[in-house]
Amino acid sequence: MELQQSPALNYAPIVPAAAATDRIIETSIPARLDALPWSGFHTRVVLALGITWILDGLEVTLAGALSGALKQSSSLHFTNLDLGIANSAYLAGAVLGALGFGWLTDRIGRKKLFFITLALYLSATAATALSWDVASYALFRFLTGAGIGGEYTAINSTIQELVPARYRGWTDLVINGSFWIGAAMGAVAAIVLLDPATIGPDLGWRLAYLIGAVLGLVVLLMRMWIPESPRWLMIHGRPDEAHAIVDGIERSVIGHGQDAGEGRFPKIRLRMRDHTPIAEVIHTLFSAYRQRALVGLALMSAQAFFYNAIFFTFALVLTDFYGIRSDHVGWYLLPFAAGNFLGPLLLGRLFDTLGRRIMIMFTYGASGVLLALSGYLFSIGVLSAQGQTIAWMVIFFFASPAASAAYLTVSETFPLEVRALAIAVFYAVGTGIGGVIGPALFGALIDTGSRTSVFAGYLLGAVLMIAAAIVAWRYAVAAERKSLEHIARPLAFME
Repeated sequence: MELQQSPALNYAPIVPAAAATDRIIETSIPARLDALPWSGFHTRVVLALGITWILDGLEVTLAGALSGALKQSSSLHFTNLDLGIANSAYLAGAVLGALGFGWLTDRIGRKKLFFITLALYLSATAATALSWDVASYALFRFLTGAGIGGEYTAINSTIQELVPARYRGWTDLVINGSFWIGAAMGAVAAIVLLDPATIGPDLGWRLAYLIGAVLGLVVLLMRMWIPESPRWLMIHGRPDEAHAIVDGIERSVIGHGQDAGEGRFPKIRLRMRDHTPIAEVIHTLFSAYRQRALVGLALMSAQAFFYNAIFFTFALVLTDFYGIRSDHVGWYLLPFAAGNFLGPLLLGRLFDTLGRRIMIMFTYGASGVLLALSGYLFSIGVLSAQGQTIAWMVIFFFASPAASAAYLTVSETFPLEVRALAIAVFYAVGTGIGGVIGPALFGALIDTGSRTSVFAGYLLGAVLMIAAAIVAWRYAVAAERKSLEHIARPLAFME
């Protein structure tokens, strides 16, 4: 198997020759996994693991939709400052959870972590429904964010390592795009649960958070049968387990084991290891793969600013500039969410056929150009609330696969031993930039009451997306239909 050549890494432990020989294996596991056709097994993996993004979309949407109810609550009486503190706590939890759990995912395994992080999420979400003051609510939101942030790293890693190479791009994009199914669910749930004629705001916001906890419990049960990543096991000194899992997957998919005889599948030689030293992790991410790290940073930062700046302030635009009642904003979110989900669903396969570089450049570039155009139309006042919503729907039809492609790029272009932490690092950077700078800047621009000022913010987002498109065209890796070990050979690889 031809492997992506990377700079030599001088961190291999010094062991006696006999011991070193015992720790070296030859395996065809990556080739066998990539040779499988799509099957019910892969569909179940996607459903059981991909629902994480639905939960995240539900959480983010509920946090915005429930703000009015939390302020009106007879037991809490939140102020705008209290809500800001709670949202910041969720963001901080997501960043720290991604980093901490990302490191653990690479160290102790994918399966353990996607149980730990989901258990934390559903426990914290259920506890949020029982909050009694600002401090308790902020604490539980922090823990919920930590669970979601950890889920990103464990789940992305597992899906990348179980899905055959020729389906990897479309699968990853659709799963990330399913965030917007959760967003639509959150919008509808808020409309129903906060309606005074049905439940009322004080009890409604508590029931809304319990929805997430119940969904999380169902998903926990769905994940019981998902195996540990064989790719992770074979490197971490458990080759017998890895081969047994692959044998079982093959019997499930094609009814029998694939012929692994001499020459049937290419093999790679690996030196098994218990863990990867942190010095080697840092060297890999920021020195050996510096160019890929810069590409990932450009893509993640641009989409994070673009997305969070618009998504977290679209309700303000509708209420302040178009006079839409705050309790009607949820209806405008539904077409917005539809565009965001349909983009990855309909364009995702092109990332595996036309290729990563072409489609990343196209989706980033189209998003930027369309945002600039719609921003100009907004600035001269020719769009109605419905027209503005349609414009956002079209823009995010392209921006959604672009944003998902940023996560895809980061998760597939680094070696297996640092994959989860790489996802965590760039998720943290993107969330920090998009979650702090973008919404704050757009909030200030909207407060001016000037359409021209808001247009300037849209132009900034457009420029960042177009710049990222250029970076991707010039430097992104053509990873379509290639094995993960071809794109970036494992640190444990032996010539």
